Amino acid sequence: MPFAVSRWLAAFAAIVAFAPAPPAGAQTLAAVKERGTLVCGVSQGLAGFSAANDKGEWSGFDADFCRAVAAAVLGDASKVKFVPLSASERFDALKSGGIDLLARNTTWTMGRETQLGLLFAGTTYYDGQGFLVPKSKGVVSALELGGAKVCVQAGTTTETNLADYFATNGMTLEVVKVATPAESRAAYESGRCDTITSDVSQLHAERLALKAPAEHAILPDIISKEPLGPVVRGNDPAWFNIVKWVHFALLNAEELGVDSKSVASAATSTKADVRRLVGAEGGLGESLGLSNDFAAKAIRAVGNYGEVFERNAGATSALGIPRGLNQLWSLGGIQYAPPMR
Repeated sequence: MPFAVSRWLAAFAAIVAFAPAPPAGAQTLAAVKERGTLVCGVSQGLAGFSAANDKGEWSGFDADFCRAVAAAVLGDASKVKFVPLSASERFDALKSGGIDLLARNTTWTMGRETQLGLLFAGTTYYDGQGFLVPKSKGVVSALELGGAKVCVQAGTTTETNLADYFATNGMTLEVVKVATPAESRAAYESGRCDTITSDVSQLHAERLALKAPAEHAILPDIISKEPLGPVVRGNDPAWFNIVKWVHFALLNAEELGVDSKSVASAATSTKADVRRLVGAEGGLGESLGLSNDFAAKAIRAVGNYGEVFERNAGATSALGIPRGLNQLWSLGGIQYAPPMR
């Protein structure tokens, strides 16, 4: 063998030997199908988003998203194992493969994608950080909170936003770090802190859990952007696409007027957009490695985006949160999904 050829072969062998193996998370869909269960990371208990009752039954906006993915992938919305995770545990659980999907009121940031190797599959809930205060304090603006003792959950974007806001406005504060929403409420009710800061959606849930909710107010100030959404590992684009398009399918369904009651008859629609949505034409599910009616299965299981929102967090729910930014783009909000075609 000529020396040049042998040297090339040796170099090639070295490259192969030291090349990284295919990422372990690159087969999430296959693993979920083989297991027959979607393992979904959720909060440790946040009313309206992910909370378990005394029987261990989970409900909420994020819990329903997990069910929608399970229905789309496995054909059965009940095939979900919910794993409650703290703010400090959630990303390690996802990166290690302990969960397939994180749907836990988590803010999409650049650092979480570039530094943690994760991907956010869209914004399921547009939120912002605010403050909860006792009405008896007479506080009407966050700018009146200088010198306050503020309860904040450690290891969250909330903690950084809080420091930035007070520094920008030349105010002092005493930070009271807590690990869980329950600990935050206990500290607030005992007087260890004067206010709780968190995403406004979470503050609605916190207020509902207090002994006298009507005696507390959420200030109108919004001090940050908090786009919340499901998170997956960054090394599995196929799984990323599945989770992303389940979300988009629920949004498109609401825009097209397809809900949990009408989805059964949608396949006979004369509208091409509706027929593609429910898999009657277009073969879109196959491109994801799913059945063509994957979206119809998800909608049948949990409803369209509007149904999920109203049932868990909307004006008629216990939380009573207006749609606001989470209204469809066509109705004054900013929820917008690419077309399914």
